[in-house]
Amino acid sequence: MSANKTKAAGKPSSGSKTRPREQNSAKGHGRYNGNRSELVSETEVQTSASQWQGQPEGESNSADDKDDEVKQKLLQVLWGNLEHLPPLSSKIVRIFTSSTFTDTTLERNNLMEKVYPRLKDYCRERHGLEFQVVDMRWGVRDEATDDHMTTQLCMQEIENCQRVSMGPNFIVFLGQKYGYRPIPAEILASEFDLLRDCTKQNLEELKLLDTWYKRDDNFVPAVYVLQPISSIYSNFNNKRHQRLMGHDQAAWWDTLAKLTRIIRKAAQVLLITRRINREQMHNFFMSVTEREVERGILKASNVQEHCLAYIREINNMNTTLMRVASKFVDFAARNVDGEAQKLLRVLRDEKLPRKMPESNIARFTVEWCGREGIDEETHKDYFRTFCDHFYENVIRLVDNAMAKHEKLANDPIYLEPLQHLHSCRRYCQAFQGRDKILEKIHKYITGNNQLPLVLFGEGGCGKTSVMAKAASQVVSSWYATPVVMVLRFLGTTPGSSTIIPLLTSYCQQLSLMYEQPVEDIPNQLAPLQQRFKQLITLATKEKPLVLIFDSLDQLSGSGGAHNLTWIPVKLPPHVKVVISVIPNYYGLLELLRTMVEEEDSFVEVLPLGENLGSSIIKTWLQNSNRSVTSEQWVKVNDAVHRCSLPLFVKLTFDEICRWRSYTKPSLTTLAFTINDCIMLLLERIELQHGKTLVSHALSYITSSKSGISEPELEDLISLDDLVLNDIYQYHLPPVRRIPPLLWTRIRNDLPGYLSEREADGVSVVGWYHRQFIDAAKERYFKNLFFVKELHSNMAEYFLGTYGGGIPKPFEYSELQRQRFHLEDKKSSADRKVPPQPVEFTDSQGRVIRYNLRKLNEMPWHLVRSERYQDLYEKVLFNYEWLHAKLSSMPLQSVVADYEDLLTHAYDKDVRIIADAILLSSSILGHYPDMLGPQITGRLLPYYNQNPKIRELIQQCDTDGLRHCALVPAYHCLHTPSGPLQYSLEGHQFAPFGIGTSPGGKHLVSVSNKIIMWDLSTGEISRNISPGIEGIMQNLNISENGKFSVSYTNNNRVLICSLNTGDFKIISPKLSHTSSTVKGTSVSNTHIAVWTDKSWMLFKQDGSFVSEYTSELKMPIISVELDNDVNGIHFIIMKSEETASEMALEAHDKSIRAFEFHSAIAINKTRTVLYACIEISDNAVVCYVRQGSLWRYQKTISENADNIFSLFLSDDQNYLIGTATQSYKLYDLQTDTMQELHLPQGTRNIPTKNLLTGLMVLTKNNQFVVAAVRKNLYVWDVKQGNLVKVLDAHFGRICALISVSSDSNTVISSSMDKTIKVWNFDKILEDVHTIDRLERPIQTVSLASDSHLCASTTRNTVDIWNLDTGKLVKTFISGARSAIVSNAVITANGEYVISAESPKLLVWLVSKSTPVSETSVGDIQHIIMCENDTKAIVNTLMSIDKAQCMCVTIPGCHVEYVFEYAIKKYRQPVLTKEGFFLAVPTHDKSGDVVGVYHGRTGVRLYSLQLKYHNYTDYSHLVAMPHDSNLIAVIDGDKGNILDLRKKALVRSVPRWNGQVMQDGKIGMYAPATGGLELINLRNGKTTKTLIPKVAEGVFQVTTFFTQSNKHVIYYHSRHQTIRVFRVSDGKMIANYKASAEVKSIVGNEQGTCIVIGCLDGTLTMLAIADPEDEFHQNLLWSLPSRNLTTSHDLTTFADILNAKNVMGTALQVVRFVAKARGMQQSSSCAIS
Repeated sequence: MSANKTKAAGKPSSGSKTRPREQNSAKGHGRYNGNRSELVSETEVQTSASQWQGQPEGESNSADDKDDEVKQKLLQVLWGNLEHLPPLSSKIVRIFTSSTFTDTTLERNNLMEKVYPRLKDYCRERHGLEFQVVDMRWGVRDEATDDHMTTQLCMQEIENCQRVSMGPNFIVFLGQKYGYRPIPAEILASEFDLLRDCTKQNLEELKLLDTWYKRDDNFVPAVYVLQPISSIYSNFNNKRHQRLMGHDQAAWWDTLAKLTRIIRKAAQVLLITRRINREQMHNFFMSVTEREVERGILKASNVQEHCLAYIREINNMNTTLMRVASKFVDFAARNVDGEAQKLLRVLRDEKLPRKMPESNIARFTVEWCGREGIDEETHKDYFRTFCDHFYENVIRLVDNAMAKHEKLANDPIYLEPLQHLHSCRRYCQAFQGRDKILEKIHKYITGNNQLPLVLFGEGGCGKTSVMAKAASQVVSSWYATPVVMVLRFLGTTPGSSTIIPLLTSYCQQLSLMYEQPVEDIPNQLAPLQQRFKQLITLATKEKPLVLIFDSLDQLSGSGGAHNLTWIPVKLPPHVKVVISVIPNYYGLLELLRTMVEEEDSFVEVLPLGENLGSSIIKTWLQNSNRSVTSEQWVKVNDAVHRCSLPLFVKLTFDEICRWRSYTKPSLTTLAFTINDCIMLLLERIELQHGKTLVSHALSYITSSKSGISEPELEDLISLDDLVLNDIYQYHLPPVRRIPPLLWTRIRNDLPGYLSEREADGVSVVGWYHRQFIDAAKERYFKNLFFVKELHSNMAEYFLGTYGGGIPKPFEYSELQRQRFHLEDKKSSADRKVPPQPVEFTDSQGRVIRYNLRKLNEMPWHLVRSERYQDLYEKVLFNYEWLHAKLSSMPLQSVVADYEDLLTHAYDKDVRIIADAILLSSSILGHYPDMLGPQITGRLLPYYNQNPKIRELIQQCDTDGLRHCALVPAYHCLHTPSGPLQYSLEGHQFAPFGIGTSPGGKHLVSVSNKIIMWDLSTGEISRNISPGIEGIMQNLNISENGKFSVSYTNNNRVLICSLNTGDFKIISPKLSHTSSTVKGTSVSNTHIAVWTDKSWMLFKQDGSFVSEYTSELKMPIISVELDNDVNGIHFIIMKSEETASEMALEAHDKSIRAFEFHSAIAINKTRTVLYACIEISDNAVVCYVRQGSLWRYQKTISENADNIFSLFLSDDQNYLIGTATQSYKLYDLQTDTMQELHLPQGTRNIPTKNLLTGLMVLTKNNQFVVAAVRKNLYVWDVKQGNLVKVLDAHFGRICALISVSSDSNTVISSSMDKTIKVWNFDKILEDVHTIDRLERPIQTVSLASDSHLCASTTRNTVDIWNLDTGKLVKTFISGARSAIVSNAVITANGEYVISAESPKLLVWLVSKSTPVSETSVGDIQHIIMCENDTKAIVNTLMSIDKAQCMCVTIPGCHVEYVFEYAIKKYRQPVLTKEGFFLAVPTHDKSGDVVGVYHGRTGVRLYSLQLKYHNYTDYSHLVAMPHDSNLIAVIDGDKGNILDLRKKALVRSVPRWNGQVMQDGKIGMYAPATGGLELINLRNGKTTKTLIPKVAEGVFQVTTFFTQSNKHVIYYHSRHQTIRVFRVSDGKMIANYKASAEVKSIVGNEQGTCIVIGCLDGTLTMLAIADPEDEFHQNLLWSLPSRNLTTSHDLTTFADILNAKNVMGTALQVVRFVAKARGMQQSSSCAIS
């Protein structure tokens, strides 16, 4: 009978079909969760955040018991309770597959080839889970192993699967074969003695037992151990000599049969004589498969959720073909083994159905066929059905498990502390001793110390175990009341490895425990630190708080974590902080000592000592039911005497656990250092499992960036042909992959040394201690070529080169070719590894999660394998990669990839991109979709000359459009070339004071708050908001860098500890009511505060010391404190009577007062001063302090100019004086002076007398840098030449400093609220400038038929070239007081008409003077008409009268003029084609619309506004589709009027006046938020573009593009421009402007918008809708993307093509429109 006619046609006879599965998707407006790897909806986030808040203890979270149980689990973890810990939520599906060895080979091969890859993809893409199958028999040729460990390993693997797997963990395949029944590898001595007693009559049998089993008294109780086969048959594994190996293997099988018969016969006798029970006897008869089923199903719980069974029966088996049939049924003595069949039936038909629900059992029946019984072709229907059923049921169990655990399974607030609590419990299990240290911690925890406690000690000394034990004691016995214990073993999880996730996790846990909202936890470091420190203040006596940070050195230094500004130093009441750290790592311990100055707060953790070390080993042995002989114990004591570090003790313990009591003394040796112990361990594993396999496997782990998951490791080894050729020297696998058994055996021999943790959303393994990493590198990484190849393999894996079914080529060895009779050495094979996309998407193409493993690991390996081309193409210059990483990881991790390459190989383009991302960090950190516009806007100048950058920009113009379809048309943002390193934005007010820490690593800036910046990254490391009302006017930092002091404009003084962030505000008692604080200064111990009358001395804790007044009765302008408490403080004063008379006085009168004028500079030791004195006019002289007098030394140089201030260089080699039109540079070594001239017309007149002025010297005194207004001027010191003028800010510069310790940096702050960091190593590099106006742009007007554009500021009209973004010309009126209110440019770009009230000016763009002008009054609005030959000018004549005047262009001849009455001014409108001029006016009847002839100005009539529900209106709108229609827009509705019929057409509720060109669709965009499209016929909403959200009341600008395809929406609070596609309502852009947008207009073709900003920049943005081919073509043809085209006025004149209506560039579109007669009236767009 053929297989197709078998029973049920090979289909399962039971088990239901799985339900249809919905695709995972991101709902609504998504945002990112904690690790940003998975999109979640706002609703989901809010639900998750609020689910556990506001619930009083004891109340149920819901009526459902499960919800209450979930809540209790969460609270238990958040309290830090270690009792009855919930299990860890798994990130892996790990299934142990159990089967007999030969009869399911085809099934398992089918699963390996067809099902497992699909399951891997499903689990990873649907749930973010790793998928792994543990098939201990796949890829292994026989079941016998030399050490008899297979069964034990199987049991361990089953337990591992049960422990970690999400959903299914055990699947058994049963047929008609009971399977291999080995004799036990270990037998209790009590039982073995009974067996010996039964066989003592047969001396030969007794001798055989005693030969193969030896008593091991190191087990407690003692056992007899089956000896390794090769210990007696030495050639058993000698694969190099096949004949000898075959002989010994045959001998072993014969011996095994004898041993089996002897043991089982004896067991049966013992059962009959009742000396053992049936279960004990069955142990000697049981097959490996039954043992696995017993462990995996029969003794397991919840098997319906975790287990499946597949039972196959073969009908009509031909047992006469014994060679084939023996694969499918047990044979004994050439007959079917009846005993085995009976045992099988009991297992398969009785035990299994009793435990397992029928729905989890699938039964198949097939017919025996041919000589092989079962084959792929004949039984293909069976295999297809089997595979489908397996796939469906596995995902059913996975889906069910995820649904059951989804409430907490993906909740980082729960999972992060849970992982650390499990680690804590694990460390505590093996903890012994350390009573003295624990007692110190106990006293600290329960005492009154308000500083952190720091434990320190060398690596391996046991700090982590001490911290874990202390944590367990905190929650169990050290507190009488419940205590919140928050514990993190830093570096063991991704959430504890970097600073932002770490503090976020702490804040989330503390927020829930102290009933604070978790939704608004900041994601930037500075406010996050602030929130963290605020939350710990909520601890109370009833709910105290203990924070534990273990292994501070394991925390990544990225983001400024190693600055330790986030660690609270002065602790609030009821709060304790315990920290552990290794000395000499990153200077952390030294920094902690500067922050925590009490020596009692530091506890050193020393080695255990010999006695304690030996005692711990004895305890561990006892707990493990182990012992050692007395001879062996001597060796243990000797080793512990030499080294008693806990890690060494652990290594020693694990080694002696391998010792048998009968082990030869020569084999029981111990190392005496940790490194030697590890080396011996690795050497032993290599000898046991093969050096190639072990070295490669452990090297992959060692070389990984953040650990490696076990499925990844199996995949990597399966792609490593060196390993596979070594494994498969003597047989060929069915699928070219590593057998799982091999890695399992290696891992088993590394007990506890490979730790599991979560990284990038998956469970990974890595070395548990740094010393293992060092030892592995020392052992395996000596060959640099091997290391490079290793990284290349890992890079190839994450590249996905051979993933998703792509076969990998390989070559057989010559030995394999000969042995297996292969014709060709070359071949290829699918390794069954998964594909590696950057993003995982659902069926609709929406991103549901990112491939964090690839994003994190791949760049690391590409750099170290020197695969630079792949790195450039796939990572550094790849838009999709950069966007995915920015969307899912911190921006600094993106920059780190570039920096990593630059440390290995410098590439200028890489440096440019890295710097560009850093410059964009303030935007990209919050708006990753802005990557395309930021890259394009900054790097277009490199488009022609840098191919890699050009390729990235082209990707931004294509791939980037799906994220942001607003694309800069030209270079519009600062390029990373040149000196600008960072633009720091974080202050709401001007930062008047800036300063750096002594080492130059941190910048401190002040306004109404204090911000500390990490100068290595440009990121905020601390943000201190003291809550003061005034603005800080200065900043002084003490010489030791510990304190800063500032004063505010409302007489407050703020003292801040820069190490801790703590601050104190003092209000000095002013002696005169009219006095105000004029300044502050600081020493290492004290603070000076002065008014013009006196100065006060305070300690740094804010306590008042004394007040001083001057005998000279001159106003004080400065106080210089001495760092010596008993030293001399100097006071500088300036006369009120004369502009320049000044004096220097010592506070204690010990030095006679020194009088001078204009300026002074004093050296640091206050022994030398430079000043101008009366007798020398303006010459600078030098005085030296001698005793109580200042004595003249020399005149530096003659000088006739007034000096405003002096600046002395730190090395006292140079002195700089500030004059009106120059700076005087004095070389104090040669007493010469150079004049540093400012450019013609630039004057340097300080607004107040600054003692030092805004000037600095750069590193090595190479350049002088001075700030004048908004510019920085740079001179070369040697030549005195002006080498650079930097357009630094768009507001006046208010502070300037230089940093020269570790960098060559100048830092400026400005009234524009920004701080710029300038790298002067790049000062002479070419800078790609951006044209910018000095004042904010107010209006923008486009020339529809030209590439020109006109903008206005308060006093200028400016012409721009929109092809290049360059400023072409600026028109400035001759009248200095004239204010430009608006301007409009004609369509051809020939004329500009500007309103400079009371004048109207007409400018010819090609000239610089107006061609005509006329005085018209207070101009409000200009309307161009009649093909730009005329302009209608609206002016305000008085509070109740306005005027309309029509003039010709360019002559300004008046065509008509009329006045009209107004109640309040509203702009008139010109209807379509200029037919009617509708004027908002007023008469006795109330509000009316005056209707005039548009061309003649003749008044036609007045239309009274008396329609139903009339309310006061805001403005008129001319309907674009009908020359007779206008709309009157009020606060509630829009009212459409027909001017010809003089009637109301309809009122449209909610309409704001914006309308499509066809007049059918309008817009509703309230200032409170939300955006809807409205049908103007029925008033119904057709599309909701932005849901109604409460965002406060802000300015909103909205309009339709002229093409009617898109809606533009600008929100002033967010400073974002959103673009929506009208056809489907989808948002295609959310563009974050670099500055506040003051004006925004669209062109006539609807292809671009132009924005004018507060910072004086003007930017054209193309609307490149990815679904509109025209817009993409437009981008490709822009001049900035053209490699050959020059940018002049006739750029595209030669490529006009009337047949191509879309054109190839914006100019083409304009000319085509003109040719078709599509000119329209244009008006000035006023923001």
